[in-house]
Amino acid sequence: MEVDEIKQARLNKLNALKDKGVEPYGHRFERTECIAATLADFSEEKEVVLAGRVMASRKHGKVIFMDLEDQSGRIQLFVKESVITPEQFELIQNLDIGDIIGASGILFVTKTGQQSVRVKGFEVLSKSLMTLPEKWHGLKDVEVRYRQRYVDLIANKDVREVFVKRSKIISLIRTFLDKQNFLEVETPMLQPMAGGARGRPFASKHNAYDMDVFLRIAPELYLKRLLVGGLERVYEINRNFRNEGVSTRHNPEFTMLEVYQSYGDYSDMMKLTEDLVSLLAKEITGSCKVMYQGKEIDFSAPWERRSFAGVVKEKFDINPEDNAEVMLEKVKKIKGNKIKIDKLTRSAVMTIVEDVLEEDEIINPIFFTDYFTFLCPLAKTKKDNPAISERFECFVAGMEIGNAYSELNDPQEQRRRLTEDLEDDVETGNRTIDEDFLNALEYGMPPAGGLGIGIDRLVMLLTDAPSIRDVILFPLMKPQNSEEGK
Repeated sequence: MEVDEIKQARLNKLNALKDKGVEPYGHRFERTECIAATLADFSEEKEVVLAGRVMASRKHGKVIFMDLEDQSGRIQLFVKESVITPEQFELIQNLDIGDIIGASGILFVTKTGQQSVRVKGFEVLSKSLMTLPEKWHGLKDVEVRYRQRYVDLIANKDVREVFVKRSKIISLIRTFLDKQNFLEVETPMLQPMAGGARGRPFASKHNAYDMDVFLRIAPELYLKRLLVGGLERVYEINRNFRNEGVSTRHNPEFTMLEVYQSYGDYSDMMKLTEDLVSLLAKEITGSCKVMYQGKEIDFSAPWERRSFAGVVKEKFDINPEDNAEVMLEKVKKIKGNKIKIDKLTRSAVMTIVEDVLEEDEIINPIFFTDYFTFLCPLAKTKKDNPAISERFECFVAGMEIGNAYSELNDPQEQRRRLTEDLEDDVETGNRTIDEDFLNALEYGMPPAGGLGIGIDRLVMLLTDAPSIRDVILFPLMKPQNSEEGK
């Protein structure tokens, strides 16, 4: 049957239910337990009340076998004509795959050894008008899976498990930090200016105040204000928004963990990162050694440290004191003539350099340290070399998952560095200096270490997901009716 015919047949069944006085969309239904609990503590002759979605149905004479599935698992229902009323037996024969029902009965084991429920009664709780895909795993158009995540979750147990693990990862992060006396806080998503990182913001307007506002690109400057205010250890699991491209590693809306520790520095953040991520690997996968896209990653601490400045010198012969033109000429010798830069700045050239390094076959976790100071306007510099900052970026399997600083807390130096950064900003061109943040620093911010970890990418690594869209329930999608090239 065509799709329209199938839907019409289901609509006819819906109307037939109503004609018989059956409420096709049910009411509150109380279960005795979930299906997984039933199977874990299976005891013959035990009475249970379960609910879930019908995923399969097979009729053998006067007996109907059905597979009932809830979030926790699947169990077989055994429906015998002589046990329930004729009206109910007729009704159950007309159920469709995808219908949600509640069923009561007695546990038993069939002759073939199948743990089952001998149904004594059932209720229709939600009539499904759409047919489920028969071979969801075989769909080549993954866009459909992302657009209709609800169907993806119904039909694909592995997908559901990814998001169960994601929830567990976030819960474990909170537990880990809470035990170390970090305080979870919330900072504004709607901000009068986009600060704390480079990135194109999503702009909007607040009508009551007649002011421009932006969805945050980072919470950093607000979290540092809290350090000024005396909250010494804070963290936020936050949603950030950047009006930029989409790829297997980028979504315009993404989740970050940001942590700030007074009286610490980036070395403290390094240890925290190692301890946290290795713990997550063990808890989620059972081992510090995790398979990702066919390659083994060993999250066991300590992780390798490598100097970014040293690698850049070795690969490109670039020094932090070089001007933009010199840097570009050196990069061209390595990469050929495919480099495109709209505006020549040192940061623009270094973006290309970082892309090259990101493409390297780095599988196990590695901390790149010794970043050029002009790339890190919010970080302290090294005492023996002001051209190098106290910063690290963490890479795993070619992806950046973390970034940390020894936070700059000198208000005069911070103003100078932010002013320089605005002149060098080729990515957004619309940022301004946050005067209130600088004012806060003038009250005195303790020395601190700050850390950001991309939760979406971390979940990718711990669930063997090839795309960031596989670990975001509802990724932003291009409109279906959009024309090619728009």
